[in-house]
Amino acid sequence: MANHKSSIKRIRSNNTKRLRNKYYHKTTRNALRKLRSTSKKTEATSMLHLVVGMLDKLAKKSIIHKNKASNLKSSLQKYVNKLK
Repeated sequence: MANHKSSIKRIRSNNTKRLRNKYYHKTTRNALRKLRSTSKKTEATSMLHLVVGMLDKLAKKSIIHKNKASNLKSSLQKYVNKLK
């Protein structure tokens, strides 16, 4: 157990941040799955805009690496462009 007040507070704040980051990451992964499961181009195009924004926010907050976000966005764009 931590002895200092500041370390106790740090443990609490780290736990809060961990849960928040976990929620954002899981929500984005579910949105990715939903986008990849669509077969209509109009739906996929509208969803792509939202998912790209989510990925950019995760990269900005260092929840995922910026290169991973770029790779995901690129692969999603290729998928949407291939749809008819």
